[in-house]
Amino acid sequence: MVFTIITHVPHIKKGNKFFAYQPYIREMNIWEKYVSKIVIVAPLINSELTSIYSCYNHTNIEFIEIESFNLLTFKSFFKSFIIIPNNFFKIFKSFTKSDHIHLRCPGNVGLIGSICQIFFPKINKTVKYAGNWDNKSKQPLSYRFQKYILRTTFLTKKCKVLVYGEWKNNTKNIVSFFTASYFENDKIEIAPRKLNQKIRFIFVGTLTEGKKPFYALQVINNLVKRGLNCSLDYYGEGKELEKLKNFVIVNNLSNHVSFYNNQSQETIKVAYQCSNFIILPSKSEGWPKVVAEGMFWGCLPIASKVSCIPNMLDNGTRGILLDLDIVKDCQKIDDIISNESFYNEKVKNAILWSRTYTLDLFESKIKNFISS
Repeated sequence: MVFTIITHVPHIKKGNKFFAYQPYIREMNIWEKYVSKIVIVAPLINSELTSIYSCYNHTNIEFIEIESFNLLTFKSFFKSFIIIPNNFFKIFKSFTKSDHIHLRCPGNVGLIGSICQIFFPKINKTVKYAGNWDNKSKQPLSYRFQKYILRTTFLTKKCKVLVYGEWKNNTKNIVSFFTASYFENDKIEIAPRKLNQKIRFIFVGTLTEGKKPFYALQVINNLVKRGLNCSLDYYGEGKELEKLKNFVIVNNLSNHVSFYNNQSQETIKVAYQCSNFIILPSKSEGWPKVVAEGMFWGCLPIASKVSCIPNMLDNGTRGILLDLDIVKDCQKIDDIISNESFYNEKVKNAILWSRTYTLDLFESKIKNFISS
């Protein structure tokens, strides 16, 4: 079976191997187990390899390079008039020799792929929609257009669209799905964590405005001012880093806040196991993997009410849902810290729920999607 992947994820070629962002590669190495050849249609960049990159395991790979593009500036908008037709042609051509089409959405590349697949109604397809499927949320026009194409069964045939969360009024091709990080045999007993010593918070993810890492810092600053013995560790890199560091210096938080940049999956796992809370005040999410990972290791999530997060946290029985109001949110955190049995009950609920979604289950579902 020829399995064609259409993705906006930038790739790096070193020798005969292709590398990309590690969480994406870990997932694709599961999909590729059940096919004889993979065709990757994606942007190719010239960059040094770091710990956040990993490579495909498959030995039969064909790579088709396309250009990434955006419509954010006047110059890039006009440049896209050249790039889009060229990308469309390459994607269309790749579909002519495919047995299964796999689109990674949302994104500009995913949009082109969504349009191209309309002309191949007889080929089996899967779409991994990693963004927010909530129709009530504010989203770019291109995202809404992709969703319209994908949910319209007249346009999108023989396709399973994998989305995060449970949503009303979906068409028959929309399948509620999940993402996993750990196997059944990774499960170990989690000892209850004490709240009568330093309370440890972690933030895991890119330090960009959309993830709102600065709000997490404001929460810690407020808790410290209330007299709480707490710390916040950042695992990630991004444009907000200098802003965060400056705030730490100005507000004398050096003894409470640390920055660790991007780290390996194993290092992050240890951080989950040693922390009381993971905080993610993000503006938008699909399935926030770091939230599910933290829950797996008994690190209670504090997260914003976007996408499927309220469902993941069972509206608060498995964590804390943020109002994005400093006073209200810090009071919620204070209330849980002052009641250790209440905290441990939430942690127990979080562990039980998250450990349902293992890589073993994930792989069995993928195998069914490819073979059906």
